[in-house]
Amino acid sequence: MILDSFAVAALIATLLTLPRLLVGPSAADRIAAAQLAGTGVISTLVLMGAATSTSSFYSIALVFAGLAAVTGIAFVALGAAKS
Repeated sequence: MILDSFAVAALIATLLTLPRLLVGPSAADRIAAAQLAGTGVISTLVLMGAATSTSSFYSIALVFAGLAAVTGIAFVALGAAKS
């Protein structure tokens, strides 16, 4: 029950990053919002996995974590290539 509440809170916190992701004043703000949203999705999936005792949530969270790491590196490389 409490883990479900935490998962909903993490999902709401993730959704609150969307305005900054869409209308951020700079590219750096959008990148930070994308990384924060990825972290929120991962935490929501882990909490849902713990709440339902389903291991597939953990597997999906692991895939998202790998994608977030690669995306962060790509953003940094793209920013370094532009300057």
